[in-house]
Amino acid sequence: MTTTPFMNQGGPTRRRMLTAALAVGAAVPIGAARRAWAASTAAGPVQLTLPAPTGPYPVGTVPLHLVDASRPDPVAGPGHHRELMAAVWYPARGVKRYPPARWTSPAVARALLTSADFPADVAVAPLTAGHEGAPVLRTRRRLPVVVFSHGAHDHRADTTIVVQELASHGYVVVTVDHTYDAFSLFPDGRLTVPLDRPSLTPRDFATDIRFVLDRVEDLAAGRNPDAERRTLPAGLLGVLDPQRIGMFGWSKGATATAFVMSGDRRIRAGLSIDGPMQPTVTTDLDRPFMLMTAEFPRATQPSVAEFWSRLRGWRLNVQAEGAVHSSYCDVQFLVPQLAQAVGMGAADLQGWIGTLDPARAVRIQQTYPLAFFDLHLRHHRGHVLDGPCPAFPEVKFIP
Repeated sequence: MTTTPFMNQGGPTRRRMLTAALAVGAAVPIGAARRAWAASTAAGPVQLTLPAPTGPYPVGTVPLHLVDASRPDPVAGPGHHRELMAAVWYPARGVKRYPPARWTSPAVARALLTSADFPADVAVAPLTAGHEGAPVLRTRRRLPVVVFSHGAHDHRADTTIVVQELASHGYVVVTVDHTYDAFSLFPDGRLTVPLDRPSLTPRDFATDIRFVLDRVEDLAAGRNPDAERRTLPAGLLGVLDPQRIGMFGWSKGATATAFVMSGDRRIRAGLSIDGPMQPTVTTDLDRPFMLMTAEFPRATQPSVAEFWSRLRGWRLNVQAEGAVHSSYCDVQFLVPQLAQAVGMGAADLQGWIGTLDPARAVRIQQTYPLAFFDLHLRHHRGHVLDGPCPAFPEVKFIP
């Protein structure tokens, strides 16, 4: 098993090497220049937490098991087809009777921790704002949709702060595990982990997402795409708006976002969270696209600069001072909690999260993706995307 971006290792130089390799899907030996962290002497595991979303609506969530009968499974052998685990997040109602969903399952949480040489039981995955199976909020019109693609050797929950923020403001968000490049738990109890072979590319991720977009259309048309036909939350069927779909991705998933948009006009707006854009998309894009860069800025990454030159529609590039590759993801908020549990020092912690304050990172995660999709899927114009904002002095606009 290779290292995962959620659990990067200490030391700024080594972290940069690993995140660069992981972004393009390269395999990294798990034991290379690693430090094994010991569990705290405190009794019991630490309960991790996530910040609450700021929107006016409660949030619901439900998992989906999707099977693509048009593609063979690259590992399981003849007679097996490509399987994906996904989750749907949405504005909900009457949530009090429905339990809050965990950020990920205990099995996936343990696998994530041990993959980075943390003790498997040092922490318990946080509860999210999503309530499992809660009914969908009744609205006068269909809800806009945003699809998320994760980074290499990662999992679909790694931007839950962004995802539940969007859902709390009235979006349906579909997150996807790219099987064999993800830590994923299936309904029958199978735990799949990232593999070196097959080595999935951003184009493979994009193929997964196009299949998921077909399933979004199924939901919009009132059809249940779950492989087991499990009961879906009340009001979910028929509430998605297939004419208003956006997409965002982190790292390799950001590159996949560009590939999906280059060949599928169902995506109306795309957001890259520090994507390396390798391999480079060679076609021009005429729809809105925003870059949130950190360790893959245009100034030093020719592939990102080349992609930027291909953007013919609305475009924007923002970058937070002190941000590292995972600063716009949940890791920025969760790893400091782990650091306390294992006695990680300030220098090692900075190697993980850079110098961007976690609380400020949360506000950036909650504000900028929402403003982008509000502008381009709802035509609601705020001011945060117009230029430098006093409320966010660390966010720079890159011309």
